[in-house]
Amino acid sequence: MLLMKIARFAPLLLALGVVAAMPAIAREKTSCMPQVQQGWIRLLPGGMPMHAGFARIDNTCAQPATIVGVKSVSYGDVELHESRNIDGVNRMRQLKELRIAPKEAATLKPGGMHLMLMDPVRPVKPGTRIAVVFTLSDGREMLGEFIARKPD
Repeated sequence: MLLMKIARFAPLLLALGVVAAMPAIAREKTSCMPQVQQGWIRLLPGGMPMHAGFARIDNTCAQPATIVGVKSVSYGDVELHESRNIDGVNRMRQLKELRIAPKEAATLKPGGMHLMLMDPVRPVKPGTRIAVVFTLSDGREMLGEFIARKPD
């Protein structure tokens, strides 16, 4: 008789167990964070109020990562851009997002994807370390450190 009563509540007990475990499952799923490596900023000659940022972003996670925003307290505006050669003409366009597959990397490099860092809050000198915050589609933020370099 007692066994029958317990059996009646088994689905409810199972559901409660799953609900109780969900926060741990969610934490495990989102605890992995992509990493920004080798970040650097190219300063332009003549003190131009616009700089370009480059780095490698490694997604060692089992889930894809999608960057949907970029910001820095050191700049008035930061955007993710891509340069492409179309019909012999180099064109640059803003990217609204950057998806990085699991166990893959995105490379921000001259002539390809890069950051446009506009309107520096104060003059940026070679050797200055700049913090850049990348916003992921799930709302998390990852921090990257970029070092300013002399103009080419």
